[in-house]
Amino acid sequence: MADRTQRIAELNDQFRTTGLGGQIVMTQGVSRHQFKEQVLAAVREFGDFTEANDPHGEHDFGAVTVDGETFFWKVDYCDLSMQYLSEDPSDPAKTCRVLTIMLAEEY
Repeated sequence: MADRTQRIAELNDQFRTTGLGGQIVMTQGVSRHQFKEQVLAAVREFGDFTEANDPHGEHDFGAVTVDGETFFWKVDYCDLSMQYLSEDPSDPAKTCRVLTIMLAEEY
């Protein structure tokens, strides 16, 4: 199980930092901000995972602050048709990741 979780975390980190292997979406609240590129950069640079903010060890959620505003990001695992959840998030051949970036108040 630890190997599977570690693989999911690696795939999430790779996707979050490069954008490869999935889709990135921003809520309306984020897309209206003039500094949305700074928000995306902060999400890509995030690496402060702890037991408190990453209890399952998958690196699938985080919070960043840009210009005094707090933003949350979340990675979800869809099947390749984007209709259902992935049956195995540790397998990139079966999974399309979706990174959603939102204002903390939108959560």
